Amino acid sequence: MILDGRELSKKINSEIKQKIEGYCEKHQDSKPGLGVIIVGDRKDSLVYVNMKRKKCEEVGIESKVIQLSANSSTENILGIVKIFNSDPTVHGILVQLPLPRHVNEETVLSAVDIDKDVDGFHASNMGNLAMERRTPLFTPCTPLGCLRLIDEYKIPLQGKNVVVIGKSNIVGLPISLMMMKRNATVTVCNVHTEGLQEITQRADIIVSACGQARMVRGDWVKEGVVVIDIGINHIQDPEHPDKPEKKKMVGDIHYEEVSEKASHITPVPGGVGPMTVAMLMENTYRAFIRQERN
Repeated sequence: MILDGRELSKKINSEIKQKIEGYCEKHQDSKPGLGVIIVGDRKDSLVYVNMKRKKCEEVGIESKVIQLSANSSTENILGIVKIFNSDPTVHGILVQLPLPRHVNEETVLSAVDIDKDVDGFHASNMGNLAMERRTPLFTPCTPLGCLRLIDEYKIPLQGKNVVVIGKSNIVGLPISLMMMKRNATVTVCNVHTEGLQEITQRADIIVSACGQARMVRGDWVKEGVVVIDIGINHIQDPEHPDKPEKKKMVGDIHYEEVSEKASHITPVPGGVGPMTVAMLMENTYRAFIRQERN
């Protein structure tokens, strides 16, 4: 069964739009706002930001995008964060990652007001995510989208053997913590893990976010495995081998091989990606309501 992130995200975005319209009808001087900071002109980052801006427009969130040059200093970026922190019309702040290498990413993310940290990367949000009986204000959007997909398709987590490939702060770490809170048994690996194939062969659920195109093959998994593919990789389009500019988007999972064994699998594109954007919309709406009530 395909875990269809496109369809579920449409449903979630429609619900958010209705909630925003309902609230704004009663409070006509209020509207949720998202402040976006992008540094540099990476093609993929520009595509993602444009996608998020369009979705904001669809659901009724006002987006304010500030693009800085690639050589901007950490102090320059912090200045924009400070402006968004103090702007009452901005309820959520998104710093598009990755930032250039010379920028102190941790300093920038920690400067975001925790009440506006709709990406869930503030140290306090991550810390509360890690600790039992604590709940963060916001949870990172991609892991949250994965869990919503799992819940939508009624896939049990308790007691399951989960293998996460990738240990980033954006995906691997938070989704591992979230699944452990659901009483799954989680093994966190990376592309350098020795015996990785033997580890994945024992997994009931595989979550991959390692950025290695089609790394996980059919003989890496057991029958009935659930596969969440978060990888976004661009390879030469096999239908156009003589045209280097023709690229095809694929995940970390070799979809054709693994789907023969999997009970549930996310496609790339159309799986986790749309859910990430939907969770950003939901977190922004939640931040808006929370600030309106305080």
